[in-house]
Amino acid sequence: MSRHSRHSRRPAAWLACALAAAALLSGCVASGDVRPYAPMAPIQPVVQATAPATQGAIYRGGGNGLSLFADRRARDVGDLLTIQLVENTTAQTTATTQVGKDSSIDIGGPNLFGAPVTISGREVLGASASGSRDFEGNGRSAQSNRLQGSVTVTVVQRLPNGNLVVEGSKNLRLNQGDELVQVQGIVRPADISTDNTVPSSRVADARIVYGGRGAIAQSNAMGWLGRFFNSRLYPY
Repeated sequence: MSRHSRHSRRPAAWLACALAAAALLSGCVASGDVRPYAPMAPIQPVVQATAPATQGAIYRGGGNGLSLFADRRARDVGDLLTIQLVENTTAQTTATTQVGKDSSIDIGGPNLFGAPVTISGREVLGASASGSRDFEGNGRSAQSNRLQGSVTVTVVQRLPNGNLVVEGSKNLRLNQGDELVQVQGIVRPADISTDNTVPSSRVADARIVYGGRGAIAQSNAMGWLGRFFNSRLYPY
């Protein structure tokens, strides 16, 4: 193979690698910022020791109990429950740092035979040094998030203490893309209102996802070249 053919293939190889990297990174942008949680694994409850039931007795301990009157609130596996999303968080941090230091040193020249040592009338054995440094830094960070709406979830597990493990999602297909809302967590039956709803602030171990795919989400995402210049790989 001639030297000219080898040199002619190098730019093509570099161009192919660049196009492959751009396609890979652009694919990540096109997919949007939707990373749903995996389905919740069954929670291993801590079972409390109960006294053995007495044969022939009217009341027996354990079980879900006898409900003479019950409303339409969720209580068993497979029941539906509506989660009212009322998430509203605000965080703000401000930091200011100032550091300053001044230092100096002065060493007088020794006298020799009662007179300082000089050259052309200038003392040469004396020394002095001084230094000064200052640093000032300011930092400020502010973030605000708000999410409102509702998602109907399904009870996937009932714990021995009566708490309900719920999970569910809502997929919306709009004109310019898709949106996903996902909620997982543990709900206490006492927090469920009479209309079978519970606010998200009352959900324990809550995992809430909101994101979108499509043209609108892609236009709101940073391009692959911009992400490169904002990544750790950029040396400056």
